Amino acid sequence: MSALTVYPDNQPQLGETATDFIAIQNRLNAIGVQFERWTANCDFAADAGQDTVLAAYSDSIDRLKRQYNFQSVDVISLGPDHPEKAAFRQKFLAEHTHADFEVRFFIEGRGLFFLHVEDKVYAVLCEQGDLISVPANTTHWFDMGENPKFKCIRLFTTPDGWVADFTGSDIAKSFPTLDQYVAGLS
Repeated sequence: MSALTVYPDNQPQLGETATDFIAIQNRLNAIGVQFERWTANCDFAADAGQDTVLAAYSDSIDRLKRQYNFQSVDVISLGPDHPEKAAFRQKFLAEHTHADFEVRFFIEGRGLFFLHVEDKVYAVLCEQGDLISVPANTTHWFDMGENPKFKCIRLFTTPDGWVADFTGSDIAKSFPTLDQYVAGLS
């Protein structure tokens, strides 16, 4: 289940949560964040390679490429047995911005994006089938959990890929982790 919680940026205990997809989409669109649900053009195996996965979502990928002039696309996955999972998690948990969009489509698994816009923090739980497009220069961080398990399609307008400008803020430490957030939804 996808979810959105909006918090005052100085009161992480006072969030308001929505789980209705249209309500989430409308609230995120109001701050310039694209949130969509995609379905595959065809079935594919869980262990399918990048070319097969990209072909399965080619209609949606091609539409976004035309819309935003994306130049490259790839598939990334991270599992609980990855030897550098803790290092990756810490890197993404630090508040940062990008000069490019951060576009992720969740083929499987889930992750929690936090968007720090003006005086609010938007926690967006993305799960299988969700696409989120965080606009360039939007302050944010991402939590994949202590035992990550996700596969995502990433789209970029530049050949450099993921390049972050870290803010140095420790705001992320005040908000729930993915694991805490999901437990709180139960």
